[in-house]
Amino acid sequence: MQINSKLPSLYLRIAIGSAYLWEVADRLGILGANGQPHVGWGDWAHFIAYARTVLSFLPAGLIPFLGVLATLGEGIFGALILMGLFTRVAAIGSGILSLCFAVSMAISFGIESPLGYSVFTLSAASFLLATLPDYKWSVDGLRVKK
Repeated sequence: MQINSKLPSLYLRIAIGSAYLWEVADRLGILGANGQPHVGWGDWAHFIAYARTVLSFLPAGLIPFLGVLATLGEGIFGALILMGLFTRVAAIGSGILSLCFAVSMAISFGIESPLGYSVFTLSAASFLLATLPDYKWSVDGLRVKK
């Protein structure tokens, strides 16, 4: 049985990549200031304050570093997945990163938080993307053709 994964692969890439890039843009203030419609954090300070609550079980001194690391991961994985460049590796990284988010949220807020915000779903979708046989309409797809 042959499975056509062209459109689902593209859909996964767009959904995962754009979600990560949206969150990075939000915490960098690109989407507007805190308190405006459709803005979650609006700036780095509000994001770090949230990160402190999510990671309340870790030493406070680690939080800014982990916030930078998470933001870099989301930005890099989001861009790579959206372009379809090194998709398999970026999807695995995305799956691990989002699983870490989900576990941290579950520890700090209870299991309903990562379930309600579909963070486990993001992790599972990322791992699923990593298992697909190829990535049509991507830089990876173009590189394979050559």
